[in-house]
Amino acid sequence: MKISARNQFEGIVKEINEGAVNAEVLIELADGLVIASIITMSAVKNIGLEVGKPATAIIKASNVMVGA
Repeated sequence: MKISARNQFEGIVKEINEGAVNAEVLIELADGLVIASIITMSAVKNIGLEVGKPATAIIKASNVMVGA
């Protein structure tokens, strides 16, 4: 599948914190950084996400806010 998002980060699912409707998914990258995402529980099941399995964080945003 080809997608337009250029910011793709491959890693391993470190943790899945399941809620009633959504889950927080933590993906650890090769350099030790962790990316967190909130997705639906049905997406977790449909994608087949499991701790220890590979996953790709795909980031597509028209705005990124930064503060210091």
